Amino acid sequence: MRLSADLQTFQITLGHHFRRPELLVRALTHPSIATATRPDNQRLEFLGDRVLGLVMSEALLMADRAASEGQLAPRFNTLVRKETCAEVARELGIGDVLRLGRSEMLSGGRRKEALLADAMESVIAAVYRDAGFEVAKALVLRLWGSRVTDVRADARDPKTSLQEWAQARGLPPPSYTEIAREGPPHEPRFTIAVRLASGEEEQAKAGSKRAAEQTAARTLLARLETTS
Repeated sequence: MRLSADLQTFQITLGHHFRRPELLVRALTHPSIATATRPDNQRLEFLGDRVLGLVMSEALLMADRAASEGQLAPRFNTLVRKETCAEVARELGIGDVLRLGRSEMLSGGRRKEALLADAMESVIAAVYRDAGFEVAKALVLRLWGSRVTDVRADARDPKTSLQEWAQARGLPPPSYTEIAREGPPHEPRFTIAVRLASGEEEQAKAGSKRAAEQTAARTLLARLETTS
């Protein structure tokens, strides 16, 4: 199979020349355009998620030989979560080369975080199947770069941290409320408020409810820890 010009350029950006180019094509084929003769990337995504997890688990163990499982787990979650995969995908320009159906293209699929994250994992799996684990591992570590070494010593989800803060003071878990939703359906912006039973509250805006909740929780926790 001969790759199209855009995928040949993408290979250069990715830093891996495929011996089996059909793997790259499949990794970038969304279910919205798949056919019986054009398989989608879902099976590769499944595999890529596991390859990424193994690479990050090993990298974290090597980076901090004294860290406990309780310290490593949140760092791991930070590195493999969908938001991080989508961030790396944007840096590579994966959205520009995704193969999408018309409806998905019209709804802004090239910018959707979930699609970008899935494609990133699929590309990792494609490299793994094309050249083996060591090559895939080197690729992942290069693409994730300083994220691995700079991951916070305490990378717990801010919502979990805020809940623990509240529970330590005898308060019920924080409540989260959607205040507003703006923008077109394919690119919404959510405003979320987090509130403690003691009255403290913060708001945040983001492209997903989860991201807005996390930002609001992080902001409120920072304020509480500063004033306590």
